[in-house]
Amino acid sequence: MDAQLRKGLLELCVLAVLRKEDSYGYQIIKDVSDLIEISESTLYPILRRLEMGGKVKSYTTQYNNRLRKYFHLTEEGRQYLKNFDKDRAQLLKILDYIAEEDEK
Repeated sequence: MDAQLRKGLLELCVLAVLRKEDSYGYQIIKDVSDLIEISESTLYPILRRLEMGGKVKSYTTQYNNRLRKYFHLTEEGRQYLKNFDKDRAQLLKILDYIAEEDEK
């Protein structure tokens, strides 16, 4: 898969995971891995970028006597996903067009 396309899809997948509930890195990887391959070295830069962009916030909580960093979807992140939902129909139309051209 093209790196730019993959990057955008991974960001959307991470936001979609956090739309359901706050989560931490390892769990996010488990949740997303069924759809698209992701590693820690890929996830954490995405989370930092999303946090710098105001789409997620992080907080630390103690879990089993260790600190665990959780990520929370902000209202800006929710709005970003809603905007993508609006664009989804157009994206599907484009993908159908591309697949149709490949079949000829």
